[in-house]
Amino acid sequence: MPHAVCIPFPAQGHINPMLNLAKLLHYKGFHITFVHTEFNYKRILLESSDHESLNSSSSFRFETIPDGLISSDALASTTQDLTELCVSTQKNLSAPFRSLLDRIDQSTDDENIPAVSCIVSDGFMSFTIDAAEQLGIPHTDFTT
Repeated sequence: MPHAVCIPFPAQGHINPMLNLAKLLHYKGFHITFVHTEFNYKRILLESSDHESLNSSSSFRFETIPDGLISSDALASTTQDLTELCVSTQKNLSAPFRSLLDRIDQSTDDENIPAVSCIVSDGFMSFTIDAAEQLGIPHTDFTT
């Protein structure tokens, strides 16, 4: 089974199109790991029952990484400053994303999770290209 790791830029106008693409890939037989920032995951969980139905599937998983800006315990109605988010994304998400890929790689044997076949990222998440190249994983990006 192919395994796509999907990571949008952490803003609503980017998350929804990436989630739609991830759902389509899942429907076509892909195992999906959808990566949120901790802040957005908590906020979206409060707004959407769709995540619950997807998360109940063993082949569609949500993972989180810190965005480096705001505590994940922040109020869900709090919005993030877009300028700070852009800077923080490029500065702070690379190492946690790479750690997540390493964790997925280590869990492939233990949890029946297929090895990562490709990374699908938002065009604003350029650090994902470096991670993909370092690990020899095919990568594609798009801008919504």
